[in-house]
Amino acid sequence: MSKGHRITVERGTDHVRVVHEGQVVAESSRPLVLRETGCPARYYLPPEDVRADLLTPSDTTTHCPFKGTAAYWSLPGARDAVWAYPEPKPEVAAVKDHYCFYEAEVTGRE
Repeated sequence: MSKGHRITVERGTDHVRVVHEGQVVAESSRPLVLRETGCPARYYLPPEDVRADLLTPSDTTTHCPFKGTAAYWSLPGARDAVWAYPEPKPEVAAVKDHYCFYEAEVTGRE
């Protein structure tokens, strides 16, 4: 990590639901919450709680020096709306293969 930069991953207690065009794409009561300096908290959902059949793999990848290389998926009409880290850096290994969505409804409190 760079000086002053911090990432934490912890088991969340919130209920996270992702709805796209009226259809539930993901719903989980066991998200992982990733908090990173300068970024909003992000909820990473276990693959068992995601309708992967609704996701279309994308050719897009991005690289974060702190988390690793992210792979992306699209939803109908929403390109690259979902990402995951297939091989994350050791510091964030818990999020391996968990899906994160740009748009997610969160209920409950952390």
